[in-house]
Amino acid sequence: MQNHVVIMAGGIGSRFWPLSTPEFPKQFIDILGCGRTLIQLTVDRFKGVCPDENFWVVTNAKYVNIVKQQLPMIPENHILAEPAARNTAPCIAWACWSIKQEEPDANVVVTPADAVVMNPDEFRRVIKNALAYTATNNDIVTIGIKPSRPETGYGYVEAANVKEGEILHVQEFKEKPDLETAKKYLAAGNFLWNAGIFVWNVNTITESIRKYTPNIAADMDKIVATGDVEAIFPSCEKVSIDYAVMEPASQEGKVYTHPADFGWSDLGNWASLHDKLEKDEQENGAVGNIHMYECNNCVVHAEDAKKVILQGLDGYIFSEKNGQILVCKRSEEQRIKEWSTES
Repeated sequence: MQNHVVIMAGGIGSRFWPLSTPEFPKQFIDILGCGRTLIQLTVDRFKGVCPDENFWVVTNAKYVNIVKQQLPMIPENHILAEPAARNTAPCIAWACWSIKQEEPDANVVVTPADAVVMNPDEFRRVIKNALAYTATNNDIVTIGIKPSRPETGYGYVEAANVKEGEILHVQEFKEKPDLETAKKYLAAGNFLWNAGIFVWNVNTITESIRKYTPNIAADMDKIVATGDVEAIFPSCEKVSIDYAVMEPASQEGKVYTHPADFGWSDLGNWASLHDKLEKDEQENGAVGNIHMYECNNCVVHAEDAKKVILQGLDGYIFSEKNGQILVCKRSEEQRIKEWSTES
């Protein structure tokens, strides 16, 4: 039984404009200024878990060439080009149906392309534990991040009793909470952030999709039989894997979680980037040739600019990419997605 890794890389990262654009989104950008893009870092942390030939990437059709350039080691037929965005359930289903054609008993990890992990050794330990469990159990394992703060931007996993070692039974999935609820979750001690990283045997997930979303399963069967992705995939039900499979499976006691603490962030916005960057004494985080004077609590990303000088900013975001410049208060960053679509 071999391990396979599926990387979901179809998002456009609109909250990171102008750094991330629909033409070249954040998963293909060196956001941390470390010399590796987010999708390359995702592959890097699976070294020793999965051989290069067992990686799969599901992405928008217009990003296929970028994937080939950044991940040349991945077989071309393992880059699955979505003709339309249909959320994570059809995305994951297509990848798992494809894997099953090559290896009917594969053990599979599904992960987003745009997360950050600061401790890859601990990440690999956790993933290997989860894979060892799913190799002998017909259950789904999700990776649950031990919360460090009452976060309102993540969904939560409520863990119940221990079943085996570090694998805990999932009692319920929770939507993004308000602040008071998040504080209660943190105090309770058995609520984990939902990282969107899933581990399962390919038979477990294909059987689950057949059971809970038979229409998606039928579409996948047609794709395997005909190869006509262009005609079939855009008509798939647009639904997340959480609603399609995880929630109904958890109600039947078939979902478990592995609590983890490996410096994870989904890097969904400028605030999360600020958290991960090395900061100066004034809590400024920057990528590029940046010089700041009398600035506090700022996040700056202008890697392509020859030189940037900023003075007197307190709590601002500054970013420059391809001649487009963003300057806004960190407290107003939720409006960036709206602004970026204006002509």
